[in-house]
Amino acid sequence: MNAARCAGAALLAVATWLAGCASTPASVDPTTPWTTGRLSLRVDASGARPAQSVSASFELRGDGTRGELRLVSPLGTSLAHARWAPGQVGLETPEGRRSFDSLEALSQSALGESLPLEALPSWLAGRPWAGAEHLPVADGFEQLGWQVNLARQAEGFIEARRAAAPAVQLRIRIDAPA
Repeated sequence: MNAARCAGAALLAVATWLAGCASTPASVDPTTPWTTGRLSLRVDASGARPAQSVSASFELRGDGTRGELRLVSPLGTSLAHARWAPGQVGLETPEGRRSFDSLEALSQSALGESLPLEALPSWLAGRPWAGAEHLPVADGFEQLGWQVNLARQAEGFIEARRAAAPAVQLRIRIDAPA
């Protein structure tokens, strides 16, 4: 899997957004704190598509409406810098800039799967996203077809799994909680 595909997949990873974008989405208020950590994303094989996985360090600030995400490889190489605001989603990678209509479109393009990137900032804060119904379960909640496990949140670990094919697993270790 190439670096740009890994970066997009992590956007999460979600997750992180822009070849030929005329303008960059407005930034988040610069006083908004960053949440930092490491993430690992795995998407099971589906049909002719092989399994995919990516690991990266991340910096995230904002929410599902307006935010910014930076991804860095384990070797320290910048993989992606994503910014989003209402009606604007941009991804900048070493391969250039691309624009998307939504965070969902970005994840679909990067990974071939739609990931709940709008919900990710809330999930990292240990709470369901306000934009969709959720169901409390032992050690967390279910939302948007994902089970979010908060059993080790106090230690900085959050895990989200989607069982529907292809199964997806997102593991996050937060260094500086939101």
